[in-house]
Amino acid sequence: MKQSILFALLLISTSFYAQNEMDGVWQGFIVQNGKTNAQSNPFFLSIETSGGRTSGLSREEIYDTDFYSIGKLYGTIKKNNFEWKHVVYQKKVGNTKITWCKLNANLTFNSTTGYLEGTYTSSDCRNVVGKIVLFRSKAKFSDEANSFVSQNARDILVRDLAEGRPSPGIREIQRMNFKFQPIYFDYDKAVIRTNDIPFLNSIVKVVEGHSDLRIKVIGNTDADGSDAYNDDLSKRRAEAIILFFVEQGLKRDRIEIQFNGEKKPVDSNETEEGKQRNRRVEFEFI
Repeated sequence: MKQSILFALLLISTSFYAQNEMDGVWQGFIVQNGKTNAQSNPFFLSIETSGGRTSGLSREEIYDTDFYSIGKLYGTIKKNNFEWKHVVYQKKVGNTKITWCKLNANLTFNSTTGYLEGTYTSSDCRNVVGKIVLFRSKAKFSDEANSFVSQNARDILVRDLAEGRPSPGIREIQRMNFKFQPIYFDYDKAVIRTNDIPFLNSIVKVVEGHSDLRIKVIGNTDADGSDAYNDDLSKRRAEAIILFFVEQGLKRDRIEIQFNGEKKPVDSNETEEGKQRNRRVEFEFI
């Protein structure tokens, strides 16, 4: 039953991205040409399509201030492309040094990364051009003064892009669809095999992509040796994996250890093949 529910959720999520459905709230940043992503401003779009027409609102914030603007926009959506332009600013909160420029933008949804991104120009400010990068957001679009939560989200997006991570929505699909496999060890050894390193790196990538996700590392042995020795060996195997994770940049407080010794075999300890399957480390997301 649980597998059926999970499959249905994955199907819904995957079909969403395949259809390039753009209605809803998008969050990210806007940055002028010549500036870095770290010099960008937080930016939101709220999009609604009705009767073949697309309208919406934009919200641009000046980073590290409480200044922002709300713009009304109209546009067209064709497949994975969204072209829009500002028609009026409904609200401007700032000072005399700030000029809010009406924008014309052309954004494309990338189904691989989950980002809606592209370029913009201004219809009323000369030489104002740049780029916009957005991800589908669970935040509620607001035309009121907000805290700096959105600016923190901008910082996270800048870091995610620098590290080559896809959007939060894509990372969630990857997490839900991730397939664990045991890591096996040689007899009486706690040394990671070279061919297991790519899989271990994939675990690090998923965990680092979710700030609220942790990983449990579970060590096991076959039945050869005393209980006390096997408890220690299973611990050393788990610790070898943990050390690898930490060396790849995963913080230690995001990893939990469990070691079972020989107490939880998955196969018979009467055959060499069974013993090999029992000499393992397993994983769980927590």
